[in-house]
Amino acid sequence: VQLQASGGGLVQAGGSMRLSCAASGSIFSIGDMGWYRQAPGNQREAVAIISRGGRTNYADSVRGRFIISRDSAKDTVSLQMSSLKPEDTALYYCNAVYYSDGFGRDSWGQGTLVTVSS
Repeated sequence: VQLQASGGGLVQAGGSMRLSCAASGSIFSIGDMGWYRQAPGNQREAVAIISRGGRTNYADSVRGRFIISRDSAKDTVSLQMSSLKPEDTALYYCNAVYYSDGFGRDSWGQGTLVTVSS
């Protein structure tokens, strides 16, 4: 499974931005998909996760501001970010858990930089 992320860039605080990620390869084997982020000097953290059935989980820091969605027909996962804050500045990575040979594996897209100016 390969992931290709798009979106990102510079936005002012309070603004909105949308990230998208397209999956290719053995897409029938994909389970959960999600977005993670890593700010300078920090560990990578989960931002939002969506299951194959559409169940979502959000980090407390983004709940109510970010919405994750998944289009199984197009094999994409998106993250709509609103009311952005400078502390949302980070490299954002999309992730997919897929199953191969009976094992769960992780696939990561390339990071896309989101910069929120104050």
